[in-house]
Amino acid sequence: MKSFGFILVGCGTIGERHALLARERGILLAVCDADEQKAKMFSKKFSCYGYTNLDDMLHEETGADALIVCTPNGLHAAHSIKGIKANKHILCEKPMALSTSDCKKMIAASAKTKKHLLIVKQNRLNPPVVAVKQLLNKKKLGNIYSVQVNCYWNRSAGYYQQSNWRGTKEMDGGVLYTQFSHFIDLLYWFFGDVKKINGFIANLAHKNMIEVEDTGVFSFVTEAGVPGTLHYSTNAAGKNYEGSVTILAEKATIKIGGPYLNTIEYQEPVLIDLEEINKSNEVNQYKGYQGSMNNHAKVYDEFVQVIAGKQKKYISGEEAIHSVKMIEQFYKAAKQV
Repeated sequence: MKSFGFILVGCGTIGERHALLARERGILLAVCDADEQKAKMFSKKFSCYGYTNLDDMLHEETGADALIVCTPNGLHAAHSIKGIKANKHILCEKPMALSTSDCKKMIAASAKTKKHLLIVKQNRLNPPVVAVKQLLNKKKLGNIYSVQVNCYWNRSAGYYQQSNWRGTKEMDGGVLYTQFSHFIDLLYWFFGDVKKINGFIANLAHKNMIEVEDTGVFSFVTEAGVPGTLHYSTNAAGKNYEGSVTILAEKATIKIGGPYLNTIEYQEPVLIDLEEINKSNEVNQYKGYQGSMNNHAKVYDEFVQVIAGKQKKYISGEEAIHSVKMIEQFYKAAKQV
């Protein structure tokens, strides 16, 4: 297989994770960030060219096969579309964008140029998540009676002070986009789209610090008629506490839990081999906080296979737009506390 050339925009915390993986699985030709110091630091660390303007990088790096988009949420659509128009495949971090209208523009650009648009949804690769998805696909759980999604993490003042875009409506969009979009994606992947949403959002612990909420409590019904609840917060004391999906069904009750959907906390009867599940990857370690399971390497393996023409199925824009649509639905239905 040929060695693919990557260029990256967004030299922040998640950008560093991507730069390491791009270099391992191909050639990292160049990086770009509007902050000149960040661009210089990355270019030195990864021995590549550094730019402060995406247009300049796309114009100069004609040999690159793919653009990796790691910029703030509010720039994902614009930067992805620029890359597609420059004849690059795209690997875009979550969320795909901050509106379904922007997602549709990304999809249209990809379809027009026939360039692949892959969105990072690494939680779908968590071993417990894969195991439960297989049970659902094989109808092993029978009728689904209800679902509960809980996301309780910690995000301190220091987290928001690290980057001036975090917590803003324009670039962050809200906790469901930045911290918990993977949970919404799994809700869709397991049970489909939602309707009949009721709920509340509030900023209880980060007042005068961020423009978005830090807490949300919702009830909903899926399009297939499954009732459920969603409770999320970034106010867990000291550290991340729980990320879980609990399913009550005709033939079993199962809870995927741990801080990052990284274990099967409960199952009755036993349907999943826990010894295999516990071999899952470690969590992502960032500057001063933790994130989801460390499955980005698997995402890159898939991306390389896709752009090499060796694999057809992947998480495309057409798939990823659903979680953005659902987040919009939750926020539209929310009453401010």
